[in-house]
Amino acid sequence: MIKLRYEVNKISDYKWEIPKGQKEGMKVPCIVFANEDLLITADQDNALEQVVNVATLPGVVKASFAMPDLHWGYGFPIGGVAAMDMETGVISPGGVGFDISCGVRMLKTNLTKDDIMPVMEKLMYELNRNVPKGVGVGGKLRLSKDELTRLVTQGVDWAIKKGYGWSEDKLYVEDRGRMPDANPNKVSFKALKRGQSQVGTLGAGNHYLEIQVVDQVYDEKIAKVFGLEEGQITVMIHCGSRGFGHQVCSDYIEVMRRVVARERYKLPDRQLGCAPINSKEGRDYYQAMSCAANYAVTNRHVIGHWVRECFERIFNKSAEKLGMNLIYDVSHNIAKFEKHKFDDKEKMLCVHRKGATRAFGPGHPDLPGKYKSYGQPVIIGGTMGTVSYLLIGTEKSMKESFGSTCHGAGRVMSRGKAKRLFRGDALKRELESGGIKIISDHMSGLAEEAPKAYKDVNEIVDVTHNFGISTKVVRLKPLGVLKG
Repeated sequence: MIKLRYEVNKISDYKWEIPKGQKEGMKVPCIVFANEDLLITADQDNALEQVVNVATLPGVVKASFAMPDLHWGYGFPIGGVAAMDMETGVISPGGVGFDISCGVRMLKTNLTKDDIMPVMEKLMYELNRNVPKGVGVGGKLRLSKDELTRLVTQGVDWAIKKGYGWSEDKLYVEDRGRMPDANPNKVSFKALKRGQSQVGTLGAGNHYLEIQVVDQVYDEKIAKVFGLEEGQITVMIHCGSRGFGHQVCSDYIEVMRRVVARERYKLPDRQLGCAPINSKEGRDYYQAMSCAANYAVTNRHVIGHWVRECFERIFNKSAEKLGMNLIYDVSHNIAKFEKHKFDDKEKMLCVHRKGATRAFGPGHPDLPGKYKSYGQPVIIGGTMGTVSYLLIGTEKSMKESFGSTCHGAGRVMSRGKAKRLFRGDALKRELESGGIKIISDHMSGLAEEAPKAYKDVNEIVDVTHNFGISTKVVRLKPLGVLKG
């Protein structure tokens, strides 16, 4: 019997329940998808405390969920999922996070490892020259306020009209690259100012651009649907809404503190600040958050366009001839209004996913046509120098977790501790001796993202695969990593 601060019932090897009543104010139980070791780690990190706290929020339904990459975050844990009743529930910036719509975009190519290794160094320097990165760094685009308001309203459509990317790309982006409720009038001047120069920038921290090779295929049928096979080169882009989204979150955290006082909510953690979904403040936040989501996905889209241009220059072929189609682009920091079966009937809910990925199963109306019979692509990025995965959403995820699964490896060590324990230059030499080309502007930032500062992504993915809320399609090994 494992000892944790809360009573935990083992439902299966990969599903655990903290019953309702373990803490005053809990409205639903908590469900944690993890193996025993990951559960203990989450408890030591105090992340289980945050899962329980989310279960006290007004209008939360079914359960407060946690994914196996669960770790401590602001308000909600990272790896937390909670669905709210539209009439009685709340929306919380802490349930989305500061980097609104941080997510992953994955492109395929028709190149192989043998094609790319002779030019890998040249390609990485070309990417480094064309994709701006780093803390606070601006990009090649400088937008007027009017142009930025068009971008955050139109999303990927704005970029396509400007000549960035392909028109068919948006078919393979969550929500077709645009959340329709975006309203720039609900975004502060400060947020807009911060967003004017950062479209098409990678940022820093755990964000990256990777050249990868498919090194293992688990489901050949679905891999073929994605156009993937062993030995094939792919590109993964992980980033979000930059300073724009961070400012939107910061602005509305202050708004929510006033709402909590007005509504007299008794919250176990002030970081859970929230507002009724149907209140003015709740609607305002959702509309501003939608702007940041459109910004984030457009940011990844523009970077994807520049990646294609880099490949074209290195290989002297068009991106079309190189087969650089978009497989999918999915967010893992967002709140969305979605229909789900609950209490034996379909109901609209506000689903918060913070460090968690949407994983819709086969037949869902939001899926692109060629994926509809199979399920939604789920992109799980590993840590720097470790493998990543492409999975598929399942019918079980729709029943168990409101169509949600994990998003990555999950930290086990603070950035400060990682910098004290690891040296960026030594880490770079170690990874490059293993055949991975690393380009980073700051060695201290590299140390923060040391693989040992994270959980084992293989273990995380095994939990979701074995339990069945998303299942493996291919594994991807990094060959080149670009970081801020």
